[in-house]
Amino acid sequence: MTSTIPNGDSTAGSVNSIPVDKTANSEEQFTPQPGTRHMPAWTVAELPEAPKFQWSKLPLLLGPGLVMGGAAIGGGEWLTGPLVTARYGGALLWLATMSVVFQVIYNVEISRYTLYSGEPIFTGKFRIAPHPMFWVVLYLILDFGSILPYLASNAAIPAAAMLRGVIPSPADPTENVLFTLLSWKVQMTDAQLLKYLSCIIFISVFIPLTIGGKVYNSIKMMMTFKLVVVIGFLMYLAICYSTWSTWKEIGSGFVKFGNVPVVPAEDLNSNGKQDEGEKAHGPSVDNVFLAWSSGRSLAFDLSMLGVLASMAAISGNGGLTNTPISSFTRDQGWGMGKHVGAIPSMVGGHEIELSHSGKVFRLTADSLKRWFGWIAHVEREQYLVWLPACFIGLALPSMLSVQFLPRGTIIADKWQAAAMTAGSVRDTVGPTFGPFFWYLTLFCGLLILGTSMAATADGVLRRWVDVFWTGSKRLQTWDPKHIGKLYFGVLCCYFLLGMAMLLWLRGDTLLVTATGMMYNYALGFSCLHTLVVNMTLLPGPLRPRIWQRVGLVLGACFFLTIGGLATYAEWPKLKAETQKVFASSQPVSDTK
Repeated sequence: MTSTIPNGDSTAGSVNSIPVDKTANSEEQFTPQPGTRHMPAWTVAELPEAPKFQWSKLPLLLGPGLVMGGAAIGGGEWLTGPLVTARYGGALLWLATMSVVFQVIYNVEISRYTLYSGEPIFTGKFRIAPHPMFWVVLYLILDFGSILPYLASNAAIPAAAMLRGVIPSPADPTENVLFTLLSWKVQMTDAQLLKYLSCIIFISVFIPLTIGGKVYNSIKMMMTFKLVVVIGFLMYLAICYSTWSTWKEIGSGFVKFGNVPVVPAEDLNSNGKQDEGEKAHGPSVDNVFLAWSSGRSLAFDLSMLGVLASMAAISGNGGLTNTPISSFTRDQGWGMGKHVGAIPSMVGGHEIELSHSGKVFRLTADSLKRWFGWIAHVEREQYLVWLPACFIGLALPSMLSVQFLPRGTIIADKWQAAAMTAGSVRDTVGPTFGPFFWYLTLFCGLLILGTSMAATADGVLRRWVDVFWTGSKRLQTWDPKHIGKLYFGVLCCYFLLGMAMLLWLRGDTLLVTATGMMYNYALGFSCLHTLVVNMTLLPGPLRPRIWQRVGLVLGACFFLTIGGLATYAEWPKLKAETQKVFASSQPVSDTK
């Protein structure tokens, strides 16, 4: 005997009602077909109880938010954020606030789908019409920014600095430098050294992806270590060597909405414009709302728009790198993820398996009570762990540049800013411990960028492995225990592609600029697609509330607008840099 619970408002292509099978042992009898029929049907199981929040058991309740909070302290926070604050102080950090707030709404919504189905959000997107192959092509384009190994190329710079004792100069490809590596004397150019180190770092990030039972467990341990070391060190510097005015500027900068960079001018004749002969001074910021209210016009400075777009895109996680949160929710065993399984590592994960399709639960009074417990659990972790980690991860590196660099410092190269900051930290700490703190500052940069490269690689692999595992008719015939082999196979392909890029592409500036642009487009579109998934495939009582729907739409508008403006401002430079790169690129040759 079967009855149904109404779904609420119906949407084309949605599951219009949830059958409630009252017969015994019927979990596998009901197979709802969500969305397109090119994807496999769901089965049914019972929704487990949500964990009860207790401060004494807080470490046991931490999961995806902690992992992604560690991943959130990455390239945007360590590189582009301080580059902006060195020039403008904290005045433009509100862009990061907007990005992080929209991302936390997005994170909860992609986890919502996983709590109901046990599938990651990427699989849910491929259940939407017209056809999975349509989304394969589109998301391969949008995911291009995540495939670029820009984090490995940037992590090579602090690694080289720690070996040589000075920040390397990749701009000079001809000058040989001599340094000691263990007991060997090594002579090569800075460009060659950085190229080799970037490849070594890129290789090393795959170690945690192949051992530890669940890949998720390895990532979680790595990110926990990163959070403790990096935030601990930066917090020590902020407390012991930063002034109250620096704390105030950074904190207030996160809420200075409407501040924009403008063309600085000295209006000597008070005619309201910069005439010939009137000198331009340092970087200037104005507020669009104050300007509009007073009837003033603004001359926007577009020279930093690409860097600002990269900061907004990469603050938090950014692009499609947020989507692993839903996969981690499954691997943590939250919601219906408990019945689906996880992705095992090649070493130590032979007993772990992953179902080819998701499992959903029947809507009853009891299951709805459990459901809202799970939603509260995810929201609690996202708002209390991931969100603060993002702000702290951006505030502390930016605080260093504000505290230790002269205001209005205009630096074309982001690692020149990092080098100047590390040098200022050394000088401020003093001659006794200063050199040690110089190395610690560089080590934090290496740790941040290297671990973020590992998390980014795992995110790319998870997105596509999950989709192929569920959507491919051929892979559906595989034993669920063999998911690790598929993960390892895709990992090898990603490894070869990344190595080719590192060996043949010159210039991390190109990689970062292209990544920032693509991240904005990817995240903007993904916000809208996630809304469609949750409003189409989820039963009415489980769908997002009005303010969450509005948040996804506004987030999409924000990221797409930032991406469009950055493309407009940066396209000529990006095109010229691309032509330059491919004109001069050649494989690394052995040093003679």
